[in-house]
Amino acid sequence: MKTVINKANRLPREIVMAGIDLRGLWPVDSVEQRIRDILQRMENVYVFEPDMICLPETFQTSWVKEERPTEEYAEDETVPGPVTSIIAEEARKQNCYIVCPLVTKSDGRYYNSAILLNREGKIDGVYHKAHLVSSEIEQNQLTPGTLEPPVFQTDFGKIGIQICYDANWFDCWDHLKKEGAEIICFPSQAPFINVLNHHAWINQAYILSSTGEGSRIIDMTGDEIAVSGQFERWVCEPVNLEKVLLHVWPYIRKVEDIRERYRDRVYVRIFHPENWITLESRDPGLKVMDILQEYEIPTYDGHLTRNQKVQDMYRG
Repeated sequence: MKTVINKANRLPREIVMAGIDLRGLWPVDSVEQRIRDILQRMENVYVFEPDMICLPETFQTSWVKEERPTEEYAEDETVPGPVTSIIAEEARKQNCYIVCPLVTKSDGRYYNSAILLNREGKIDGVYHKAHLVSSEIEQNQLTPGTLEPPVFQTDFGKIGIQICYDANWFDCWDHLKKEGAEIICFPSQAPFINVLNHHAWINQAYILSSTGEGSRIIDMTGDEIAVSGQFERWVCEPVNLEKVLLHVWPYIRKVEDIRERYRDRVYVRIFHPENWITLESRDPGLKVMDILQEYEIPTYDGHLTRNQKVQDMYRG
């Protein structure tokens, strides 16, 4: 059993994320049974007081034997429908954000969506899956979403959402990175193991994955922080958003100075094969960007940008 983290002892940008998977809950006969099952599974993470929970893609209808036409189960994006209202009540009671993925309707169109519910159980926004499987369009009459997905401002930072098949393209992920997303929630049917690890480090974002087969929390370095399995069909762990990725050379020369000065106030990890460094603040009053400014160290992306400018000058 994981240790329950006292909120009073958390760092300012340390949050607890939870993902719920569907494995073992399918197939079922009805939507009502699926809702009961998912609510029961969600209860496992409440003891950890999560700040955010992500549910799997179209969790209420996937692998459900009862079949209904799209227009019967699609829910409004602004006025909570039956399923959204149930999950919204959980968000309100648990004082946490919940990513609620289901089919929505807007202006006569249907979308494979993820609704973001805030701590009060209100709708903060919605993401429409941009890269649909062709059968979703041709058989279920769903419409692809924009290639410039929204970034949502929460009380702990910026988050983005991608859904299942979106993992095969890079355009939306790149947009989320440019807009400053620090966490990307990934409701899905398929797990996309190595692909998500890549997306995490290339975008320097934590990924919270909740799928039909498993759930994971992935570090900004692409390493797994937590993964569900046969004993727990959910994940729930703290992550610290006061963390940054750096390039090793030539800044490795300054790492010992940083360690010597700040000691246990910072955590420095060197990824030797990758030539990476992560710098993480363990002090409520210390921000990693202040340290970088003090030592004149660019972020990993800043380092690449600097080199790109020089390359372009001499490319002919």
